[in-house]
Amino acid sequence: MSEGTMSTCLVDEHRTLGARMVPFAGWNMPVQYKGIIEETQAVRNHAGAFDISHMGRLIVSGRGAAAFLDALTTNHVAALEVGHGHYSMLTNEAGGIIDDIIVYRIGQDEFLVVVNASNAEKDLTWLRQHAGAEVEIADQSGATGMVAVQGPDALEAAGSVLGRALGGLPRFGVAFYEWRQAHVTVCRTGYTGEDGVEVIVPVAVAPLFWRALLAAGVVPCGLGARDALRVEAGYPLYGHEIDDEHGPVGAMLMWAVCMDKGDFVGRGAIAAARQEAPKERLVGLVASGRVVPRQGYTLWSADECVGTVTSGAFTPTRGCGIAMGYVRPPHHVKGGCVQMDVRGQRHELRVIPKKELLLPKGAPAA
Repeated sequence: MSEGTMSTCLVDEHRTLGARMVPFAGWNMPVQYKGIIEETQAVRNHAGAFDISHMGRLIVSGRGAAAFLDALTTNHVAALEVGHGHYSMLTNEAGGIIDDIIVYRIGQDEFLVVVNASNAEKDLTWLRQHAGAEVEIADQSGATGMVAVQGPDALEAAGSVLGRALGGLPRFGVAFYEWRQAHVTVCRTGYTGEDGVEVIVPVAVAPLFWRALLAAGVVPCGLGARDALRVEAGYPLYGHEIDDEHGPVGAMLMWAVCMDKGDFVGRGAIAAARQEAPKERLVGLVASGRVVPRQGYTLWSADECVGTVTSGAFTPTRGCGIAMGYVRPPHHVKGGCVQMDVRGQRHELRVIPKKELLLPKGAPAA
């Protein structure tokens, strides 16, 4: 690993399991254990565990915390009840996406904000630059680890370890428990398209929690499976589908923007973008053969370049390559086809809404 690469509190666990480690967003992370396809299928059919301790965990508190977050994020923070969270974005004045985040209300004037690893320092700086005297921001990333448990059996497995029935926790709900005399935060969220939880534990007990999950039959999974799963689910990743130049309109994320809550950074630019015909829209793409789309591949209609692939993966669910990409109208319409250029050769891709990339269980792959 390069000098300055950070490691999570679970790095020794990954090495003991023989994981292949790679640098990611400044962190030394496991990309796979036994294999990406096997780990992807484990999450779709059973339960998998991911070390996501590299993500940022910020506590925003104070009498002005709700109003402060509402002024900087796209979703309606003040409307959250204690014990609930939502997906949201930090946007700049031009309406571009600084980061996509999850905000949980953990007290009347206290919020947990989870941010992407690649943007943790940038987000913290942005928030602190805008915070007033009534808002306090504490970075708890270094004091805690975070593990995602995902899959149809995830709640049962994580619950058996924690000694709690987790089925009553609502989607995007957050709850607090004691485990091994440590304070544990459980969020019913995830990044795979499956049910499950993301669990925040103190660094001191994180390895014990990880081992307990594996002893309960949960399969350790790396970044390779995580990426394939989130592409299947049509979930964006910063630096691929979203960035400071792309806004929520073209990225098809307006469902996480509350335009009626009042002003927030970027609201005017987003409102203007809604009134204009978008230059490009984020869509799902399915390959006709086993070619795997990759970020940066160009998309064509005859002799016209009409878009670019932002993320791609091989999906064992469909048995083919899938992708997300920005495509210019009218080529973004469901059922249409574009051609992907791979080293001078064209490969046909079918256009579908990105939410349809993940097939329902039992559905035919065709």
